[in-house]
Amino acid sequence: MAESVDRVDIAIIGAGPVGMTLALALAGGPYKVLLIDSRRRGAWAADPRALALSHGTRQILEHLGAWNAEAATAIETIHVSQRGGFGRTLLMARDYDIPALGYVMRYRELAAALDAQLDSSRLLNDSPLIDLRSSREGTAIRLASGADTRRFAARLVVHAEGTPGNDVEITVRDYRQHAVVAEVRPAGGHAHRAWERFTPDGPLALLPLAQDYSVVFSVPPDQATQLLQIDDDGFLAALHARFGGRVRFTAAGPRARFPLALRIRQQLTATRQVWIGNAAQSLHPVSGQGFNLGLRDAWELAQTLLASAGEDPGDDAILATYARGRQFDRGGSMAFTDGLVRIFSNDLAPLRFARGLGLLTLDLLPPLRHFVARRMIWGARAWP
Repeated sequence: MAESVDRVDIAIIGAGPVGMTLALALAGGPYKVLLIDSRRRGAWAADPRALALSHGTRQILEHLGAWNAEAATAIETIHVSQRGGFGRTLLMARDYDIPALGYVMRYRELAAALDAQLDSSRLLNDSPLIDLRSSREGTAIRLASGADTRRFAARLVVHAEGTPGNDVEITVRDYRQHAVVAEVRPAGGHAHRAWERFTPDGPLALLPLAQDYSVVFSVPPDQATQLLQIDDDGFLAALHARFGGRVRFTAAGPRARFPLALRIRQQLTATRQVWIGNAAQSLHPVSGQGFNLGLRDAWELAQTLLASAGEDPGDDAILATYARGRQFDRGGSMAFTDGLVRIFSNDLAPLRFARGLGLLTLDLLPPLRHFVARRMIWGARAWP
């Protein structure tokens, strides 16, 4: 007996924050949207990760009614410096007439705020993807549903989960660094100041989160192993050594690690398919650009589709318009983060001097500093 086929206009694969943002941005529009996730609903509730959210991301979430102000810790100042060299610069929210340059929020708190706004009738959980086949006529989707399977036909499929794989469309640059993440308690509080400290081993970021700092410690893999094996006092001593007394810490929480690489999907679209967020690109965490870029992907895709209301959402011309529109922001964000890592992750004296001169120039020339800050806040384009 043939299985029935349900028809939708747009199927979004992945109900993480990027997929949920797209679903909410399309809500109320002319399209029948289905958000599909392989996990149970609320699987993110135990996720301990912290996210750096730009002020531009806050504006998107506020527009969607999903800004969780109580869970957000404001970043009012960012202090940027390098270990073993001169030069530093300060970025301050008051220079841009905004309440904060960005915010730090736990992944689970952001996911909960987005999930609360979803239409449950347009959400399908516990449904891993078995097969997906696209043609000019549409895309056939087969999902696991318990012991059974379900079939859908979609005019457009949006891939919004996972990271770019290893097929020919993917370019990979292995930074030979791992990020060690943890939460540490600062002595005397953090005063809503974030720190970006460049060291020869890799960048080190401190992001204010509630009463603590969320640490992103980028180091070679062997050092990451050591940082996970030493006790809390040893870990705090390693942080102190890299900050040179600027910040003192009194306690450390559990640590975890993950490898760092730049992974880029060269073509954002295929026949009746489009990739956004981490499915399209994964960046080094330096300067906290990757997640915010992914949310802008979702927002811009929604605006492109809504501007073409009444047309086939999977039309090649519409998808090409979206891909062209993302080139500047996407390319600029990748070049910015990749350049920071490659320029600062070494201990060559001439480069150390040049870096110090660059940081000093940023501090002394407000227009240049404002250019960098606005890119971090709003991406390649200012909020409309």
